[in-house]
Amino acid sequence: MNLSVRFIGPLALAAALATACAPQTSGNASSDKDEKTGTLRVWLFQEVDNQPKERVVDAVLAGFEKAHGGTDVSVEYIPVETRAQRIKAAFNDPKSAPDVIEYGNTDTAGYVKDGGLADVTKDFNAWSEAKDTDPTARQSVTVDGKVYGAPYFVGVRALYYRTDVLRELGLRVPKSQAELISTAKKIRAAKPGLYGLAVGGAYTYGAMPFIWANGGELATGRSGSYASAIDSPDARKGIKAYTSLFGDDNCPAAKCAVMGGNDTVTAFASGKAAMAIGGDFSHAAVEAGKVKGTYAVVPLPGVKPGSIAPAFAGGNNIGVLKSTSHRTLAVDLMKRLASKKTQGELFDAMGFLPTFTDVRQQAAAREPFVKPFVETLAAGTEFVPASPAWAQIDSSLVLPTMFQEIVSGKKDVAHASQDAAKKMDDAFGSAG
Repeated sequence: MNLSVRFIGPLALAAALATACAPQTSGNASSDKDEKTGTLRVWLFQEVDNQPKERVVDAVLAGFEKAHGGTDVSVEYIPVETRAQRIKAAFNDPKSAPDVIEYGNTDTAGYVKDGGLADVTKDFNAWSEAKDTDPTARQSVTVDGKVYGAPYFVGVRALYYRTDVLRELGLRVPKSQAELISTAKKIRAAKPGLYGLAVGGAYTYGAMPFIWANGGELATGRSGSYASAIDSPDARKGIKAYTSLFGDDNCPAAKCAVMGGNDTVTAFASGKAAMAIGGDFSHAAVEAGKVKGTYAVVPLPGVKPGSIAPAFAGGNNIGVLKSTSHRTLAVDLMKRLASKKTQGELFDAMGFLPTFTDVRQQAAAREPFVKPFVETLAAGTEFVPASPAWAQIDSSLVLPTMFQEIVSGKKDVAHASQDAAKKMDDAFGSAG
């Protein structure tokens, strides 16, 4: 899941949520009913400004109810930050559970392990629109070859930069990772009041492209047999490159070590940074900031000049609960909510990038700002391990802790990555 799309709270909140006592899930059985009338319950995520999303969803529901006489749909918009407790509780209590949910794409494996999501492989494969789904988006709903939902939108990050600053200093747009780092430090040297490139010790998804661009991986294996690779030589190259950006010569560690993704985008939008790694979903915030009209966006450069660093493919999915007593109706509603038409309308309303390659190209033609993000997707994206352990690794702040230990000088790259790898392997092992 791409939390920057929704909400990223303070580390203290993240830690509190991670340790909250979520109900233990038990083996969930499919309902033996498939009722063709009645009320369907849907849980979708609450947005900062929810009205545009509600208008799109209401139109979908009106069409659904018209097509299925004797049915109606009840929608509840739930906070993202408490989704884990709400959804796991729903898995344990079918009577109060929704039929259809929106969920983060990094949550898929965990929810499948919990037995809460219905296997919709046959339905998805028979859906005529599914053939145009981006491969990485399809991967985000797939566990062990089975499909457990429909991709809803995708989010990726690219490089935002100040055109006026680079022009004033006679600097060109960075074409490689080495140029990105050197350009950031040249800007800081010339303009000490600016961060060259805003980075964050708690910005996991901004750091991952550095690891992947250097040939590193988060983990190796598949399904229940993952092993951490964060301490491999290639991964360490990426970690070293990213953490080299923390310091008085770019983004002071005392300030930047605790920054998350939203913080770095805010620094850029407010005119405090010359560059930042932000998402397509950051566009509205930047446009509303002080730098409007003085910035541009390009794909984040990779190690080789002219290459694009692999980005994390974030986003959300729509799934059907295994416990639903309206399976046929729920699957149809899932398809309607995640359809090409709806995704196009959600892009226009919210800026969410469609998961269908053809719809995404159409969106890019309508809105030029989308182009670098589409190019990033086309160059190839990466995803987190499809393991229920990832939710524990993410919420336990394993990678942010590693970055912060390095930039604070507490540990070197080798020892910090070794310790992070052990924590990841413990999580993978406990996930079974």
